[in-house]
Amino acid sequence: MATLRTTLRRMFGRSPTDRAGADVNTTQGLTLAGPGLAMRGYDPVAYFTEGKPAIGTATYTATHNGATYRFATEEHLKTFKANPENYVPQYGGFCAFGVTVGAKFDGDPALWKIVDGKLYLNLNPDIQEQWEKDIAGHITKADKGWPTIKDKAAADLS
Repeated sequence: MATLRTTLRRMFGRSPTDRAGADVNTTQGLTLAGPGLAMRGYDPVAYFTEGKPAIGTATYTATHNGATYRFATEEHLKTFKANPENYVPQYGGFCAFGVTVGAKFDGDPALWKIVDGKLYLNLNPDIQEQWEKDIAGHITKADKGWPTIKDKAAADLS
């Protein structure tokens, strides 16, 4: 497994997630709300209500688990605040396939899938395609491995 992880790192390099908080994938720097920006500013509720990604706005923000989320509408913000765990991406927004190999790669909000009411992001189209070949198997493996890497910085995983 370390070989695949090493190969992926060589292919895609170290991303801004290496500087992110340990358990939530955020962009570097601060937002007006303080903590780093989750999901590159995409609205997590839109995936469920609109069936597609939508860019959020700084007008509608909420902080959850040390990250700032943006929303396209006030209604989405209210929906999120009522139950954030229903909308945040799995594995802190890191690449779902990456977690299966014990790595934290950037999750691209444009490469997503909702499975059993949960949002999953992946690194790039090739990785998304690989992940979709065995979604249930990859989710099971990632769910098992996530607790061991959740609180580790991406740069510390090898």
